Amino acid sequence: MNGMSTSQRADLETLGDLCTPWCLRVATTLRVAEHIAAGTADIQSLATVTGCDAAALGSVLGYLVSKGVFEQAAPGKFALNDAARGLLDPSARLGLDLEGIGGRFSYAWGTLLTYVRTGAPGYRDVFGRPFWEDLDAHPDIAASFDALIGPQGHGTPNADFDLVGGWESVRTVVDVGGGTGAMLAEILRLRPHVHGTLVDLPRTVARSGETFSAAGVERRVTTVGQSFFDPLPPRADLYLLRGVLNDWPDRESTAILQRCAEAARPRGRVVTLKSVTPDETPPTLTIEMMLVGGKKRSVAQFRALAHDAGLEIVAAEAQRSGYFVVECRPT
Repeated sequence: MNGMSTSQRADLETLGDLCTPWCLRVATTLRVAEHIAAGTADIQSLATVTGCDAAALGSVLGYLVSKGVFEQAAPGKFALNDAARGLLDPSARLGLDLEGIGGRFSYAWGTLLTYVRTGAPGYRDVFGRPFWEDLDAHPDIAASFDALIGPQGHGTPNADFDLVGGWESVRTVVDVGGGTGAMLAEILRLRPHVHGTLVDLPRTVARSGETFSAAGVERRVTTVGQSFFDPLPPRADLYLLRGVLNDWPDRESTAILQRCAEAARPRGRVVTLKSVTPDETPPTLTIEMMLVGGKKRSVAQFRALAHDAGLEIVAAEAQRSGYFVVECRPT
């Protein structure tokens, strides 16, 4: 019994640890790995170049060394190891940098108790505005958010998913809330017969040109800077919602689906990726809940929203792409 209690206590200590994630974020924000890679290795020089207190910074790095991040070659002199070299990757920095979107995500977890008690996000209590308004007020944070959800943060998205009846009849795709166009660019690159329209806020679509040019599809793309709560470009063959509905509560998600249904009538379809899970999947906690009150929905929960929006599900299945794909038609 004593051994079991010790094991359970150790597990709780590990699970409850806040020191490690915060030290990692502080070191990332200060670009310690980059400074060491550039040749600044002793703690006094690192403190000078980062504008920090040497003793405090040394404590953070010493703690990370004990956790396997960085090495201490001699007292007060630090070096990179394989784990620390991972911090040189720009995509790793995006989620850890406290002065970018990583800071918003990190501090938002402190509102979990508010979310659990109320079912609504407490983001405004910490940052003074709801999440989307906060991004509008801080373009630098918004840019790091766009980078995090795009290729820089998550790599090139997989556009090789199946549709009922195949892609042959699809000539036009509207990517609703498609960010800076990474997914739409891949869809068009794989399917030369398709033309696309990217719909997102003006500040976001303004940064899509490089993505489309790099994929060689810029001549087959139109960008529309608007809210997806406004009427969408009509009569396309396919309206894509990739990782959008999980960012919104039920009322707003229904409104987005209604706009898609209106635009897709009479013969278009609406496809949802990354927002719906099989009915048997246990519920889980995601950062979207803390930021905006969003959630992933089961097929049954999504079916109710789709019905209210004037859509019916015609297919819902896990595919080889790794996506759980839900396809709808207007009623």
